[in-house]
Amino acid sequence: MRPKLNILSKELVGRIIDEGLQLLMDPGVRVHNDDALGLLAQAGADVDQETQIARIPESVARRALETAPSEFDLYNLDGEPAAHYGGDSVQFDPGSTAITILDSETQEQRPPVTADLVGFVKLVETLPQLDAQSTAIICTDVTEEIGDLYRLYLALNYMRKPIITGAFRKDTWWIMKEMLSAVAGGDDELAAKPIAVFDVCPSPPLLWSDLTCQNMIDSARHGIPSELVSMPLAGATAPVTLAGAVVQHTAECLSGVTICQLAAEGAPIVWGGSPAAFDMREGTTPMGAVGTWMIDCAYSQVGKTLGMPTHAYLGMSDAKIVDAQCGLESAGGAIMAALAGVNMVSGAGMMDFESCQSYEKLVIDAEIIGMAKRLIAGVEARDEPIALTLMRKLGHRADYLAQPHTLKWFSKEQYIPSEVIDRGSLERWKSKGAKTAFERASDRVNQLLASYQRSPISDKLRDELRAITARAAQKFGMDELPALPLD
Repeated sequence: MRPKLNILSKELVGRIIDEGLQLLMDPGVRVHNDDALGLLAQAGADVDQETQIARIPESVARRALETAPSEFDLYNLDGEPAAHYGGDSVQFDPGSTAITILDSETQEQRPPVTADLVGFVKLVETLPQLDAQSTAIICTDVTEEIGDLYRLYLALNYMRKPIITGAFRKDTWWIMKEMLSAVAGGDDELAAKPIAVFDVCPSPPLLWSDLTCQNMIDSARHGIPSELVSMPLAGATAPVTLAGAVVQHTAECLSGVTICQLAAEGAPIVWGGSPAAFDMREGTTPMGAVGTWMIDCAYSQVGKTLGMPTHAYLGMSDAKIVDAQCGLESAGGAIMAALAGVNMVSGAGMMDFESCQSYEKLVIDAEIIGMAKRLIAGVEARDEPIALTLMRKLGHRADYLAQPHTLKWFSKEQYIPSEVIDRGSLERWKSKGAKTAFERASDRVNQLLASYQRSPISDKLRDELRAITARAAQKFGMDELPALPLD
């Protein structure tokens, strides 16, 4: 039996969905995008062009839920399915869009540059616990206007796993799509075997900006999956009650699914988010708070009830260094997400309210993820009978270490961590330098980066990607891109 977490009763799920649908009509959804307003009006929504508020009938939203796919796959650069969205499949990717990186030497945050993101992408490739890449870091050594597409350009040069990404502008979305199509072999190939998901973020409460709405529509029309990232802040931009925040999340996601399906029926879209239980003392948005975990797991349950693929930002910490708080918060969120069956869990490596990435935290988080995946694999009866024959054979002899049965099953029954996790004796720990978890993680980072294998794309394709990116940079006054680190 697979252990599972359902945080809401069926009755409460039904009430949340009902109230979410009612919010679509009153007060409605404010949509700052003419294309979307036109689609909604044509489908039967009451659209006020002056206020840009659309009142969406339940029947229109229900129809969108029927046409939205309940599952789809992301593919790696070898053309193989690598991450499954749907059901209770659980995968993990790093958090995205960090504006700082924790320096490995000083353990202080600093602005990231090209080499930092390249190293991060390589590190993700070498960590088997992570199923997908993300455009994890915004590089400060390129002009701000290409910050989104430059992240994707770097990742495509070094990755093999699929990627979770997002655009900061309407025009740069098209450049990012051009790069993805080049790698996939064309627009049709990209739609048939998507290698990327675009995050699209409604603004709380109940608002779609022109940018994010257009990104979602463009993704839908080209068969590229989009991932809703609804962000209600309980007590600030959403009701303070956890259930109330989930109602708002439901309404925002329902509006996104509706617009997406009106743009292109059958377009893949994910029921996701990055909410938080607002901290009234500090005025912050804690991603490591238990209330945040509960909102995420609750909205995931709502999404599953509606037959939607799911996503959540969990497994993060609000700590500023890699310390005990960092481990506590990251483990709690990752394990709850796994038990809730969230299809894609974003956040590995992230700290300081989703603003900072850390190499060392990433490799520690990978161990947490490995444990979480082992947990949801559950307990199996490996033999028949389970233990009776073996125990009768050995009787009162404590000799299981020498048995073939132990050799056969121990690596499947246990999660065997890397040396990042210390399980030796006190004497052995001292003999190996009495290193802290951070120091062991730093050693692991260096070992993994040394083991990185070059990505499968050709030099010709690398040149094409650089030409696409260089044209975009020149448009915004940047004559030359930073040199890429050698493989």
